[in-house]
Amino acid sequence: MSSIEAIEVTVTAPIASFRNPLYQGIQVGLPCPPPSTVGGMLAATIGNWDSVPESTCFAMTFTAEGSGVDLETYHPAAAKAASRNATIKDRHFLTNITLTAWLLHDLDLWEQAIRTPVWPMRLGRSQDLATARTRRVHLAPGGTGAQGHALLPHATAPDPAVRDNGEQMQLPTAISIDRARTAWGTYRYSRTGSPARITADYVTADGQALIFLPPTHPDTALAAV
Repeated sequence: MSSIEAIEVTVTAPIASFRNPLYQGIQVGLPCPPPSTVGGMLAATIGNWDSVPESTCFAMTFTAEGSGVDLETYHPAAAKAASRNATIKDRHFLTNITLTAWLLHDLDLWEQAIRTPVWPMRLGRSQDLATARTRRVHLAPGGTGAQGHALLPHATAPDPAVRDNGEQMQLPTAISIDRARTAWGTYRYSRTGSPARITADYVTADGQALIFLPPTHPDTALAAV
């Protein structure tokens, strides 16, 4: 079967931090960005969610060269004024990160948006700026490839010959515009990269297995309820 053209988006940043929303009152970091975070970053390049096709989905890999903990001012959300006093919390962060995402549709739209974003590129916290570049690539449909640092749906069949197929995480896939509803998904990710071979939707020229994640558009969060 012939290959398909796609856009490969490479995002880099010196510092990034992804808070685990399952923990309240403490700042627990995730080892990679949730799909909703990556979807939000892409929407910001276009300017708003209204301009993002609802069916937009992507495959992604993520790496970080290091990690650490620093201190951050934390403002609790509470009804009582006395409970809203600012306090200091530990914040987990990652250093020298690289996010790579692949998109199959609306290539001209995304290429233009990422090259000339409406809003500054940010990944994670609003103060952590990032840079992005794009290139056109060709992906081979089907077959097997390396799991590596890909974020995968947990239902992806693990390689029984590999002990570490990554940790299981519950992550937000899509969040409604008013933030009242969240569509959650179960994913798997290996911080150090897994040597597992998996059946892929597509495979890159260098053998990276790509499995496309569910759409992150806020309307899908409403449909999931």
